[in-house]
Amino acid sequence: MATLGAMLKDSGYAVTGSDEGMYPPMSDFLLQKRIDARKGYDAGNLRPAPDLVVVGNALSRGNPEIEYMLDSRIPFMSLPETLKFFFLRRKTPVIVTGTHGKTTTSSMISWSLASAGLRPDFLIGGIAENFQSGYELNGGEYFVLEGDEYDSAFFDKGPKFLHYLPYIAIVGNVEFDHADIYADLDAIKLQFRRFVNLIPRGGFLAVGADSPAAAEVCKNSLCRRETFGIETDCDWTARNIEQRTDGCELDILHNGKLFLCARLKMFGGYNVKNALGTAAVLNHIGVAPEAIRKGLETFAGVRRRMQLRADVAGIRIYEDFAHHPTAVRETLKAVRAAFQTQRIWAIYEPRSATSRRNIFQREIAEALGMADCVAIPALFQPEKIPSAERLDENRLVEDLRALGRAAWNPGTVDGIIEKVCGEARAGDIIVIMSNGGFGGIYDKLPAALAACG
Repeated sequence: MATLGAMLKDSGYAVTGSDEGMYPPMSDFLLQKRIDARKGYDAGNLRPAPDLVVVGNALSRGNPEIEYMLDSRIPFMSLPETLKFFFLRRKTPVIVTGTHGKTTTSSMISWSLASAGLRPDFLIGGIAENFQSGYELNGGEYFVLEGDEYDSAFFDKGPKFLHYLPYIAIVGNVEFDHADIYADLDAIKLQFRRFVNLIPRGGFLAVGADSPAAAEVCKNSLCRRETFGIETDCDWTARNIEQRTDGCELDILHNGKLFLCARLKMFGGYNVKNALGTAAVLNHIGVAPEAIRKGLETFAGVRRRMQLRADVAGIRIYEDFAHHPTAVRETLKAVRAAFQTQRIWAIYEPRSATSRRNIFQREIAEALGMADCVAIPALFQPEKIPSAERLDENRLVEDLRALGRAAWNPGTVDGIIEKVCGEARAGDIIVIMSNGGFGGIYDKLPAALAACG
């Protein structure tokens, strides 16, 4: 929403906005763009009446601005409708979907197209370091966009990605997520099938074949289709993968033949797969292998995706957006492969609608068990989750201790910081995982470690 607001402002519109809470990096981004973003909702924010209200999917009936908008009959759209109407209709959309990896892969494709001189427009759900932005409107043929399977608005409960006119697409992986709106994995697979069914016969689809559900939902596509992965026989795969603390080296193969060798600035199996999906899309577009290699090797990543926040007294602190058990497991697995001998901490905030539920009670314990030490806070806004469905934090700690891990639930950010200051030692790697602000721990923890020496 913040990035869409900036895009509309750059297109010549006056833009204001409201939200319940704002935190970096997006709050800083809005300030930089001089967009009047007001904390809290009030009907007065819609006076005088705007020409259009873009309604985020977090809002529902009863919100004072929603009620005023409806009473006053002010025109409104959802975010995906707005994107389609103002930006996508005259472009060739490149839509990146999947449970994990959308932001990184979208950013990787956007940067690789830009470095090849193709001037893409793009919108991603984060800040791409190469652009220092989550969007650009460069006027080229392609518009790169994350395809989110979450619903669009209170008046449109279908997924956002069904509005995005896909022509070139990636379905990287499909797992159960968004337990607040989907009953099970089959319900999510149905929406991905509908997305795939929108791709024209002249389009292109790259499929993450390591994900059985992704392969399943894509099998009846009518467009040209290629697969990518590292665990199965695919059209695009990687060999000779060497993980390092500053990235990884790999050979990318296409149809069994060496396509290019590259050294990424990021480590981890998921980033290898992101690079494979990117190579498949760029090759389809017609970008030369050497230009693809240059784009991959100069891609600097996305904020909040394994971002090094501090190195204090020999302790490295990373921030990551992981919240789904698979993302947590793969993040910690990547850290383990890169930093082999060091002790790994996982500081994890169950904040998303799914991670606060006990549907993944066992799976999140197993994922966090990839770390040596684990600390968690109290459940974020537990009142919004039915008591019978809430993640049991005490059981999570017990399960981790049964796995032989050191685990604590101090309850607060300050309690976590106190525990880390008392237990951490030089050489430790700390990975902080949350899809929210996490009480400012990303800045507070380095400062506390520096103070306690």
